[in-house]
Amino acid sequence: MLDLANERLRMVKDQIAARGVHNPAVLEAMRRVPREAFLPDQLAEFAYQDTPLPIEADQTISQPYIVALMIESVAPRASDRALEIGTGSGYAAAVLSEVVGEVYTVERHEQLAKLATRRLDSLAYSNVKVLHGDGTLGWPEHAPYDVILVTAGGPQVPKALLQQLAIGGRLIIPVGDTSRLQRLVRVTRTSEDQFDDEDLGEVQFVPLIGAEGWDAGLAKGERPSTQRSRPVTIAKLIRETAEPITDIEQADVSSLIDRIGDARIVLLGEATHGTSEFYRMRARITKELILRHGFNFVAVEADWPDAARVNQYVRHAPVRQEQWKAFTRFPTWMWRNHEALDLIEWLRAWNAEVQEPEHRASFYGLDLYSLFTSIDAVITYLSGVDPAMAEVARRRYGCLSPWEHDPAVYGRAVLSGRYRDCEAAGVAMLRDMLNRRIEYSQRDGDRFFDAAQNARLAAAAERYYRVMYYGSVESWNLRDQHMFDTLERLLEFHGPGSKGIVWEHNSHVGDAAATEMGARGEHNIGQLSRARFAESAFLVGFGTDHGTVAAASDWDGPMEVKRVRPSHEASYERLCHDSEVKAFMLHLRDPVRQAVRDELEAARLERAIGVIYRPESELQSHYFQACLPRQFDEYIWFDETRAVSPLPSVVAPGVPETFPFGV
Repeated sequence: MLDLANERLRMVKDQIAARGVHNPAVLEAMRRVPREAFLPDQLAEFAYQDTPLPIEADQTISQPYIVALMIESVAPRASDRALEIGTGSGYAAAVLSEVVGEVYTVERHEQLAKLATRRLDSLAYSNVKVLHGDGTLGWPEHAPYDVILVTAGGPQVPKALLQQLAIGGRLIIPVGDTSRLQRLVRVTRTSEDQFDDEDLGEVQFVPLIGAEGWDAGLAKGERPSTQRSRPVTIAKLIRETAEPITDIEQADVSSLIDRIGDARIVLLGEATHGTSEFYRMRARITKELILRHGFNFVAVEADWPDAARVNQYVRHAPVRQEQWKAFTRFPTWMWRNHEALDLIEWLRAWNAEVQEPEHRASFYGLDLYSLFTSIDAVITYLSGVDPAMAEVARRRYGCLSPWEHDPAVYGRAVLSGRYRDCEAAGVAMLRDMLNRRIEYSQRDGDRFFDAAQNARLAAAAERYYRVMYYGSVESWNLRDQHMFDTLERLLEFHGPGSKGIVWEHNSHVGDAAATEMGARGEHNIGQLSRARFAESAFLVGFGTDHGTVAAASDWDGPMEVKRVRPSHEASYERLCHDSEVKAFMLHLRDPVRQAVRDELEAARLERAIGVIYRPESELQSHYFQACLPRQFDEYIWFDETRAVSPLPSVVAPGVPETFPFGV
């Protein structure tokens, strides 16, 4: 049984205090208020995870760190009267009530206002009053307020709230030109008509809807002025310019291959990690690139050691027997599926016809989650070529051994000061191996390259598990930088004329600078590839409107076949659906009609489904702002899609498991 009280204390220490919230009263309030009491019953066990969570009325309860940060930012005092806009579950109001004298909170959803009232009353928060109404107009009857917190993003600071702020009072609000991405702004009223503003950084909140906020019909999209034409006109333009796909396996992709031309790297995306059509179409394009343009390798969003086992198989290389199976880490269905197996078998058959091993197509993984598998691979390699160095590796990597079953706990232990970090050991191991690269590679260049990459991965993964507790931007950037660096090493390893094909999610492949990711300071492999290779990098995105998908409800949860909800009305996906073309390719870099780029330039919502899919909070969890024609060079659409077909995890007695996924 999960001890929620202890989880709450751990949350305050690791997620809030460790990130720089130091106000003692705020920290004590976060320790006292039970977040689980403000959640639907089925989500109580997730109360102290470092994330927003869905609540009633398709809204969310904010990430605990953001609640603490906002309250600390207004310098609350015990004598203050506070106004909160956006009651939601009532959780932030409860925390605020622990550090100020009175809290007045306004919620536009009647259902939420009633629920919050009941929850606050049941926990005896008598100094909190809840109003169902338009929060952008405030609650003038109880003004002026020493503190005003707005927990939804608006296009500007509502004038009504400024007028209800006391002289010397502090107001904090997310403000942005779009309803999806904002800057956190603190306003201090210094006189009757003087207000000082401070920018506290990038945030993402639900839209502030009301008379002085976003219009309810437009809040989930963009301002009307950014859209040049009516959606029906843009959908018609897509219909007129798109190249229809009738059958994936038989489709004529010659025009796309010609557009790719002399590109050195082709990045093939996916809008989900569990859609059959995306895998099959990527395989179709990959085969043509290998056959017609001599591409040397496929690099996928998977762990290096797992993909290395597949690489042995497809290249007909000697098999190293090891006591583990590839692709058994969550999410197993992402690569252990029939669609991926079809590509692997094709690569093996193709390579069987290639006489010179150096010309055979290869299969690699770019990701960095395989910390301990990579460590084992380094030690195994060194045991064969340099036993003395293998002993050095065992001692150095021993620093990480207590965390083998859960490396994320290592990062938390270092952050809390309970354990030393192991960075120096990993870097030293990599440095020593690279210093001996000539000696080692003369024995077996392929094996040394594999071992050196595992050493690099171990060093990068150690950093990743440390920085992941500081926030998503740092950990995201470290991961994508590692994947891009790995891609560059693969190109170097295969020689000056080498060419590579990347399979990753749209969120990695599409240029981050053209999305709200870039505004948050995140970069990805698509952006880095364009910066390094310019037009020799060709970025292909994929999308769908509805159907089924293989995904889980929670991390490490079982795979489910889930129904994909029809796309949001303010999204690029809805434009594609409304084109009434069931499947198509749409060129974006240099389209046959310039109007395609012009009309799609206005930022819209775009959907991203990873290994977790939560339809009940889809708008908050799975949509982001993007500019499609700057994000991709080509966009491939399948209106209705179906889930991938996973390979069985247990094989019937007497039936050998297909090698790439077996022992």
